[in-house]
Amino acid sequence: MKKRLSALAMICVLAVGLSACDSPETSTQSHNTEITEEKEFRDGFSIREISDDLLDRMKCGNTYKSECIVPREDLRYLLVLHKDKDGNTHQGEMVVHKLIAEDVLEIFEKLYDADYPIERMVLPDNYMADDEIMMRDNNSSSFNFRFISHTNKISKHGLGMAVDINTLYNPYHKIVTNDDGTQKEVIEPATGKDYLDRSKDFDYKIDKDDLCYKLFIEKGFEWGGDWTDRKDYQHFELPTEITSKYSEMYEK
Repeated sequence: MKKRLSALAMICVLAVGLSACDSPETSTQSHNTEITEEKEFRDGFSIREISDDLLDRMKCGNTYKSECIVPREDLRYLLVLHKDKDGNTHQGEMVVHKLIAEDVLEIFEKLYDADYPIERMVLPDNYMADDEIMMRDNNSSSFNFRFISHTNKISKHGLGMAVDINTLYNPYHKIVTNDDGTQKEVIEPATGKDYLDRSKDFDYKIDKDDLCYKLFIEKGFEWGGDWTDRKDYQHFELPTEITSKYSEMYEK
């Protein structure tokens, strides 16, 4: 279980993440004239290539790490609208692999039209790519380059082929057996323990009756809530038979 961070520590990390680089690219205006691909759908929704300014932000914010082997040309920057549980509309942003960009944008369009609540959607770079802090803030996101622990295999978030939604209220949970036979409970974020009981009703919960679940499944994603060895209620990912082709290509 990750060490609990104080509210002050969270504020400090956020402040560092936002001040260490130039102002983050959150508007719909791309500053890179060399990148021309841009797909507009309706007001508030678009798919863009990764501009120089955005790449700088991702490098500084640590999602596009120095060891990243996924080319920027294979990533896309999504701008979408979403509503929180109180019905307030927000401009959201997400970086995903180009393979899923249009499907994910279409999902968010349908969720927005249905007033489906998503509290927050900013790039993990706003949190210096710290998963625990980001999940505690209930942030929804996708791309964050990393290898699977103790391997040279790219994780599905590292490929931009997995999406996490409303992370605080849909935590990751696993019972780990140690070498000495003792067991340890892993909950991520640590503050999500109150939301492990999925029989309870609460805002932002994902289950099989949920529109978000249905839309991702329709597009061929798998849900971490269906896993038997662990549960990851926030998590939707492409099947391994698809993602492995890309990871093997990048890892060569």
